[in-house]
Amino acid sequence: MGKKRSREVDGQGDVSMADPAVDKKNEDGSDDDEDMDIVNVDFELFNYDPQIDFHGVKTLLRQLLDADAQLFDLSALSDLIIEQNTIGSTCKVDDKANDAYAFLTVLNLQVHRDKKPVAQLIEYLAERAKTDENLGAVVPELLASGKHVGLVLAERLLNMPVEVIPPMWTCLIDEIEAAVEDKEPYEFSHYLVVSRTYREVESSLDQAERKQKKAREEAELQYFHPEDEEMRKHAVASGTYEYTREGESVADSKRAFQEMGIKPCGLMMLIEAGKFPRAVQATAEYVGSAT
Repeated sequence: MGKKRSREVDGQGDVSMADPAVDKKNEDGSDDDEDMDIVNVDFELFNYDPQIDFHGVKTLLRQLLDADAQLFDLSALSDLIIEQNTIGSTCKVDDKANDAYAFLTVLNLQVHRDKKPVAQLIEYLAERAKTDENLGAVVPELLASGKHVGLVLAERLLNMPVEVIPPMWTCLIDEIEAAVEDKEPYEFSHYLVVSRTYREVESSLDQAERKQKKAREEAELQYFHPEDEEMRKHAVASGTYEYTREGESVADSKRAFQEMGIKPCGLMMLIEAGKFPRAVQATAEYVGSAT
């Protein structure tokens, strides 16, 4: 596997990942599993390009922030991410000019705290953290302390293979190390990773008088991104929070022909900077063993 040329300004990458999961019928039209052909799909990592990546990054940010995405200036946040074109990656298929299927970046909350999209995120994350006992004991105070906290934002299309994730995270570690050597502001005390989870709940279409609180308590937490379950083990504090703009009908609207609906919620994982590389390594090992 190649490595993205992480510090190049032109943003061209050369990480290639072949996904063997795409199959094609035989030439005679049969679906025989024993004789099916394999179509390799090459995923490549690229640095951000302001001429190409705005809409793709904005779309993935909207997915990441879910019901609360409307609370933020996503255009300004997308611009800020793209400006950091040597930190983080986009993952694409076929050509750099296409929209990103996945993205990963880290923002210094202290350096950018006076910029509107970051100020919005700091206020939001501090308030949401207070709704969880574990997060509330650490995160709000840390965000107000003036320490350099790296906010990690990562999202991908739901049908993307998990194998694309380890190279993206590994590249990010290398890029941060290179940036610190160049005296750029990426030396953090902690990383705050924002992601999404969900619980299955009974739909109000099936049971008008369901006991919502009990259902939430009994439902097992599920992960949109399976690697989050492993990364969470390395956090000094982690927890989930409900979206402020999510109505009671969300479980129905996201049900998609199933008996159970899903109720998404946000996830925060606070990881000490010294433990972050090990967390990334463990995540890569977990993804490899799960596939």
